[in-house]
Amino acid sequence: MKFLLADDHQVMRSGIALLLKNHYPHATVTEVSDGAELLREAVRGTWDLIISDISMPGRTGAELVKELYQLVPGVPILMLSSYPAEQYALRTLKMGASGYLTKQASTEELIKAVESLLSGKKYITPEVADILASSLSVHDDRPLHEQLSEREYEVFKYLSHGSSVSEIAETLSLSVHTISTYRTRLLQKLALQNNADLVRYAIEHNLFQSI
Repeated sequence: MKFLLADDHQVMRSGIALLLKNHYPHATVTEVSDGAELLREAVRGTWDLIISDISMPGRTGAELVKELYQLVPGVPILMLSSYPAEQYALRTLKMGASGYLTKQASTEELIKAVESLLSGKKYITPEVADILASSLSVHDDRPLHEQLSEREYEVFKYLSHGSSVSEIAETLSLSVHTISTYRTRLLQKLALQNNADLVRYAIEHNLFQSI
């Protein structure tokens, strides 16, 4: 059994690695600490399961899941996050993740998720199942920020923290024009006028702890 484990917090990473080794004594666990390293290791080895934090230095979020899924399509991916499930669960599952757990989950639930994914099944908690069911309704009553694309939401995060368009462009290795387009689009979708409105929106929806 071979696990690839990614988390930029060493204590969290070591704890999960120890849990896996205790439950699977003959397994090997390869640890990495950022998105770029995760992508490199994913294609170097043969893995039974990839477990990754959703927010790390380098490539993060649902786009990281999408790239992993494309690089190693047969390998199940379990995403762990300190964010509420409604923030990222649906995005990551749509991009190719096989399961999503918050870091508040018990060790028993983590092992249950691992066992489910190793057996070829998905792992969906009741909370995530409710979110998925809601997303299938004819009338999309999700909050407006949950209807943004992954890239739009990523730009939203940076803007709400005060980053300029040029700073975001450099961080994401995209052109200023492209970031400006994303900004315009997300302002339209959120029915907002400017960056100050974005900050107020984030505060009103209690998003700063998850972005």
